[in-house]
Amino acid sequence: MPILMSTLLIIAIAGVLELGLRSFFGFGKPLLYVADPQIGYLLAPNQTTRRFGHRIAINQYSMRSSPITPQRNQDTLRILLLGDSIANGAWWTDQDETISALLQAQLQTRLSKNQTVPLLQTENLEQVEVLNASANSWSPRNQLAYLKRFGSFESQAIVLLINTDDLFGTVPTSVQVGRDRNYPAQTPPFALAEVIQRYAFKSKPIPELVQLQLAGGDRVGENLAAIQEIYSIAIQSNAQFFLVITPLLRELKPPGSRDYEKTARDRLQAFTETQGIRFLDVLPRFAANSQPETLYRDHIHLSPIGNQQLVQYMIRSMVD
Repeated sequence: MPILMSTLLIIAIAGVLELGLRSFFGFGKPLLYVADPQIGYLLAPNQTTRRFGHRIAINQYSMRSSPITPQRNQDTLRILLLGDSIANGAWWTDQDETISALLQAQLQTRLSKNQTVPLLQTENLEQVEVLNASANSWSPRNQLAYLKRFGSFESQAIVLLINTDDLFGTVPTSVQVGRDRNYPAQTPPFALAEVIQRYAFKSKPIPELVQLQLAGGDRVGENLAAIQEIYSIAIQSNAQFFLVITPLLRELKPPGSRDYEKTARDRLQAFTETQGIRFLDVLPRFAANSQPETLYRDHIHLSPIGNQQLVQYMIRSMVD
C-alpha cells in the first residue's frame, strides 16, 4: 500500500507539474521549423502557441502575421517586412507587440487621421497590413530566398530589417532543424520532456554548422549582393525599398563597434549611397539615448521600448 500511495502521489505531482508547465509557460508546444533547400529553414506554416504568456501565430506563408490573401485589397497599404529574430520577436514578444504589429498600428492611425505617407502613395487607402516574414538568425541570403520563393504579395513597400551581425551571415543551411533545441521539427511528447531537454542538458555543437561558420570568404560581400537582389526585386515589383540596420548594444558604448564591424558598416553605407537605397542606420539614434540599456532585452534584441523607438524612426524615414 505505501508503494502504491507513493506511486500515485508521484503521478499526481507530475500531472500537476505538466499542466502548470503547459498552462502558464507554454512548454510542450514550441514553435516548429521546417527545412528548406534554398531558404535554409522556415517556421512551420499554420501554427499558433503561447509561450510565457505571449501569443504567437504563424500564417500559411510562415509569417508571424495573420492569414493573408496573396493579392492585396485595393484600399490597403501593404508592407512586407523581412527580418530575423529582431523582427520576429520570438517567444518573448506578444503578437501585438512585434515590430510589424507596432508599425501597422501606427501607420493605421496616420491613415485614420488623414495623415498621408507620400512615399507610399497612401491617398485613398484605408487599411494597413504589415507582413512579418522572419525567422531566428536569418540574414540577407535567407530573406532573399524567401522573397524569391513567395514574392512580395503585391506590397507597396519592402522593408529589410537587419542588425550588424547579419552582415556576416552564412549561406542558408537547414542542418540545425530538428538537431538544435532552438529549431525543433516536432512537438515533444510532454512539457516536462521539453523542459528537461532544453535546460538539463547542454546543447551539442553541430559539426556541419561549425564548419560552415568557420569557412572563409567575403561574407559581407555576399550579403551586400543579396541586399542588391532584394532591392532589384522591389524595383521590379514597383515597391519602395527601405533598408534598416540596428546595432548591437555594445556598439553604443565606448569603444563602440569593433574594427571589422566598422569596416562592414562602412561598406554598407557606401553601397547604399552608390545604389541610391533609402537607408536608416539606427546606431547614432540609439547612441544618443542616455540609457541605451533600456532599449535592449539582451545584447542584440530590442526591448518593448526599443521596438517602439525603432518603429518611430522607421515611420519618419517613410514620411520625410
